[in-house]
Amino acid sequence: MRYVRPLTEQQRILLESTMKNDASHRARMRAHGLLLSSEGITIQAIAKIYHVDRDTVSTWIKKWEKYGDKSLHDQPRSGRPTILNATEKALAKQYIKEEPRSLKNVVERLAQQTAKRLSISSLKRLAKKARLRWKRVRKSLKSLRDPLAFAQCQRELETLQHQEDQGKIDLYYFDESGFTLDPYIPYAWQEPGTVIEIPAQKYGRMNVLGFMNRKNDLHPFIFEQSVHTGVVIACFEEFSKTLKKKTVVVMDNASVHTSEEFEECLAKWKKKGLMIKYLSTYSPELNLIEILWRNIKYAWLPFSAYQCLNALRDALEHILKNFGSKYQIILPKCLSCLTHNHGFRPRARPPYNTRILQSTGDSFGAFFFVCRATWGGLARGR
Repeated sequence: MRYVRPLTEQQRILLESTMKNDASHRARMRAHGLLLSSEGITIQAIAKIYHVDRDTVSTWIKKWEKYGDKSLHDQPRSGRPTILNATEKALAKQYIKEEPRSLKNVVERLAQQTAKRLSISSLKRLAKKARLRWKRVRKSLKSLRDPLAFAQCQRELETLQHQEDQGKIDLYYFDESGFTLDPYIPYAWQEPGTVIEIPAQKYGRMNVLGFMNRKNDLHPFIFEQSVHTGVVIACFEEFSKTLKKKTVVVMDNASVHTSEEFEECLAKWKKKGLMIKYLSTYSPELNLIEILWRNIKYAWLPFSAYQCLNALRDALEHILKNFGSKYQIILPKCLSCLTHNHGFRPRARPPYNTRILQSTGDSFGAFFFVCRATWGGLARGR
């Protein structure tokens, strides 16, 4: 059985770098195949992984031992010469990065500069070879926050989660979110020649406030009126009646959360075993209930919810009542897994590290109110 000869540390570093970073798919494949062979994986197994003939893998090994790193990349072949030379390709990549949303503009700029006109398809291939990918632009608050305060807050939350896992406390995440008749879903699968149409209505808004923990236990409140400090206090008063042990509520620094009227209630709630943990500023990804709002807006609300305000209210009630049974979010155990190297996407699809379960079930699993906001507190609805 043939294997690649033992690799030096320098060779291993080269192959690992090629496998991870090289622009050529074939070079990455060959480098990985050689690394697998060095770890004792057979030629037959490597061929099966990459769906190639075993003789192809054997050739990778022979050429590596004869030519070294030069064997990883394809050599120039006969055929039609490329339209752009190396300098012009670098210029095209620069234009793509300067105007990442419009390849048509890049084509025109390139034609003016080089007198050579590429098709959009050729420009796309060039972008892909440069390891560029067409994907959503991400909104981020990272530039506005203090990284040291963020890291400190993250460590404190992990400590609280550890205490929750030990049964010492209950840990909930609180926030508000607004839902309007202006849809949040920009794309949908549709039949050729047809378009899903939603009435263009800008009026009407439902506000939802909620307390959520990592076990999908939700205490939601729905309002048609605006949310002010009195409404938030009333929700905390209702939530405080459900406490079973010492409870910490994580929330952001919105003005309705830090007003004098709200802070006057902190001592009273502390006596009941309810304490507030404020997040560092501009750190929405640390508030896990943000994931719930994002899933509702971009994954769970049906198009029919946008027909009228009553339909939106009914759809929200259905989701909130069935959260924890039909609608679930599976969160990672480690808080840093949620934020490390990925940031927060407040206007994007559900994050890669959450799973939405659409199981059937009749149990509500949620403490649910439909409330009318009044200056005197909460008026319980249905």
